Amino acid sequence: MNSRTLANGILRAVFILAGIILLGYFLYLIRSVIAYVLIAAVVALIGRPVVLFLRRKLKFPNTAAVLVVMTLLLLVIGGIIALFIPLISEQGRNLSLLNIDDLQSDLNSLYLQIMDYIGASPESLNSVIANSELDKSILAGVEFGFIPNFLNSILGILSNLSLGLFSVLFISFFFLKDSRLFENSLLSFVPDQNESRVMKSIEKIKSLLSRYFVGLIGQILVLFIIYTIVLLLVGIKDAVVIAFLCALFNIIPYIGPLIGGIIMIVLTMTSNLGSDFSSVILPDVGWVLLGLTIGQLVDNFLSQPLIFSNSVKSHPLEIFLVIIIAGLLFGVTGMIVAIPGYTAIKVILKEFLAENKLVRRLTKDL
Repeated sequence: MNSRTLANGILRAVFILAGIILLGYFLYLIRSVIAYVLIAAVVALIGRPVVLFLRRKLKFPNTAAVLVVMTLLLLVIGGIIALFIPLISEQGRNLSLLNIDDLQSDLNSLYLQIMDYIGASPESLNSVIANSELDKSILAGVEFGFIPNFLNSILGILSNLSLGLFSVLFISFFFLKDSRLFENSLLSFVPDQNESRVMKSIEKIKSLLSRYFVGLIGQILVLFIIYTIVLLLVGIKDAVVIAFLCALFNIIPYIGPLIGGIIMIVLTMTSNLGSDFSSVILPDVGWVLLGLTIGQLVDNFLSQPLIFSNSVKSHPLEIFLVIIIAGLLFGVTGMIVAIPGYTAIKVILKEFLAENKLVRRLTKDL
């Protein structure tokens, strides 16, 4: 190896590295577009079974079947918006007219009732409050003016999502209309000798993930029904909206149900501000906890095993370890995409490394 060859090798490595950096920076700049494409791919996978049913069973033309599915999707999105917008608008008006002094008084009263219920005497409470210089209110130093501003920022974010929603729907239409559009784009980067294997892997992944996402919707629907019944029995205002929001958090494995449960309990307590803690608030919270427990038992012992075994063909313990590892590496986003990503990797490994002993064990049910 002479100096010219060595110099050419170094320059080539520098150019390749620079190209990788530029590509990474470009992908970072268009990350929102990539997110739209990925979300549209998920929507297409969810709508795929319906399109196939309309085409094969009811003999719909492909375009007509896709239009029916997109119409149903728009109706669902419209229903969700119609459900949430009045609630947000009403809360915005309430918060804009919020009497901060009354809110502080109610929260302070609730705190004192809770402390009294768990055994702290009024004298000791008064002593603690006096010693901590919170003689007016335990929340006297809290600035509640941020609440309307926070709500306004949320509304601003929701308004900016309109472009993303349109983009996702537009891309989803073409993914559903031409089911091979995504595959053909990927095949442009695949060597000719591997095209058949890649196509088989893509078809298998589409089938498994379609069943997984449909099952996930069923899982959320079951929790939504249970939560709605509990909140209606307790008498919580806007029970349907709260139940839907809390059920939707179940998309995040393990952490999501905890977040949803905390939201339900907090909203149950704050909806009864000014009421007696031991006779009104505590029993309502107890019923909500019971409903949460029933919902999670149904989810953990019925819904999840059914989804994992029949859709992604993975053992629950295997899924648990994958989610935990993905969460440690990539946070909440990793936990959400862990199961679809792991399923895709298993299918690819089975197609290209089927002779490997470890791969055979992991993919024996695929």
